[in-house]
Amino acid sequence: MNGLDLLGPEHRGLFIGGTWRDAEGGKRLDVIDPADASVLTDVADGSVADAVDALDAAVAAQADWAATPARERGEILRTAFELITERAEGFAHLMSLEMGKTVAEAAGEVTYGAEFFRWYAEEAVRIHGRWMQAPGGGSRLLTIKKPVGPCLFITPWNFPLAMGTRKIGPAVAAGCTMVVKPASQTPLSMLALAAVLEEAGLPAGVLNVITTSHTGEFSQTLQADDRLRKVSFTGSTGVGRVLVRQSADRLQRVSMELGGNAPFLVFEDADVDAAVDGAMIAKMRNMGEACTAANRFLVHASVAEEFAEKLGKRMGALTLGRGQDEGVDVGPLIDERAVESVSQLVTDAVHDGATVVTGGRAADGPGYFYPPTVLLGVPVDSEINVQEIFGPVAPITTFDSEADAIRIANDTEYGLASYVYTRDLSRTIRLAEALEFGMVGVNTGLVSNPAAPFGGVKSSGFGREGGFEGIEEYLETTYVALPAG
Repeated sequence: MNGLDLLGPEHRGLFIGGTWRDAEGGKRLDVIDPADASVLTDVADGSVADAVDALDAAVAAQADWAATPARERGEILRTAFELITERAEGFAHLMSLEMGKTVAEAAGEVTYGAEFFRWYAEEAVRIHGRWMQAPGGGSRLLTIKKPVGPCLFITPWNFPLAMGTRKIGPAVAAGCTMVVKPASQTPLSMLALAAVLEEAGLPAGVLNVITTSHTGEFSQTLQADDRLRKVSFTGSTGVGRVLVRQSADRLQRVSMELGGNAPFLVFEDADVDAAVDGAMIAKMRNMGEACTAANRFLVHASVAEEFAEKLGKRMGALTLGRGQDEGVDVGPLIDERAVESVSQLVTDAVHDGATVVTGGRAADGPGYFYPPTVLLGVPVDSEINVQEIFGPVAPITTFDSEADAIRIANDTEYGLASYVYTRDLSRTIRLAEALEFGMVGVNTGLVSNPAAPFGGVKSSGFGREGGFEGIEEYLETTYVALPAG
């Protein structure tokens, strides 16, 4: 199957007010295949004027959409969930083409991403306030929930479907309209998603999608508009800080899911084989190009060599290649700059004294490939332990005590995901309380779940996506004071 079949020629334009149209001036943006650097196709390259048109459409649709019964909003999401599920194979191939991940892994993202629509289809009818007697008895308190209003969503390239559904699902359920700007590297999955929502019956103007290479001008213009009430961004901490600053003048609500530097702690009492299994998931999901990816492997000195040997054997056995080919385990990174960044971090770590267990050198030939790599004996202050790697590299640093492990794990500006392997229940509780991260995976390498609140602390951002908490990001509370008599 060619995933491009999901998109007709009209679906490679802008989606504004329920209409597919060309960008201002007919400008186009190439979409590159990271496996060989060839051009897959092109899409509309929207202008600032197009962005304003999209916000106009969202504003025009807001009142009617907010007044639409919750059951109707939920049914649209449910229908979209079913359509995505029916077309899962096509979505997986499309995502593999534009982003590079294997078709099998892309299929997992399609399942995960679609689940946000099913979850929020069910949550749409559970938006509620409260009624109570005032403590003094003289009045009654009523609270009601209302949609925040028109939103701006900026989504990343690494999970081009799921990062969209994770924002769109709760916004639709809450009664908000939106403008979505997908990453310029991977716009195709979002365009296919917009086509599905259109087919599912989402009214014109509720969802507007602008593909553009002018991200900075785009966000700055829309955030300067009083009509925009909410911004949700998934991406780098640096860009997140810019968006938060821009939100201040208009006091827009913001949700920021930013960078990570996840520690993966393996204690002396851990099941090492299980820890290696978990490490393969936590490190190699999406070729390591994930904000939740295990970035620093902190392993007790007594089991470090065993862990490194077993992890190196597993990582070294993985096959590198085009994500659509049979037998491939690891696809390309997103672009040449990503390969250069990973290569430099590995070179610096080796210079600092680390030993290469497997991998360690960028692959030759076309495409943006870097082999799965394991490093042992990485100094705690090596740059690879400070920066987000965003590649298939596992640097192993040793520790001698629980207190040292906690101190090293928390010694980062980031606080998104963390992982712990131990058989000690009391230690598990201590670590869950001591680790400064929004998510802690205990004896598992996978923390993402549509029913759970996803998000971080410190420089990893604020707000939560998924779970019961996710829809609250799109609701305002109104308090109504009522007389007792």
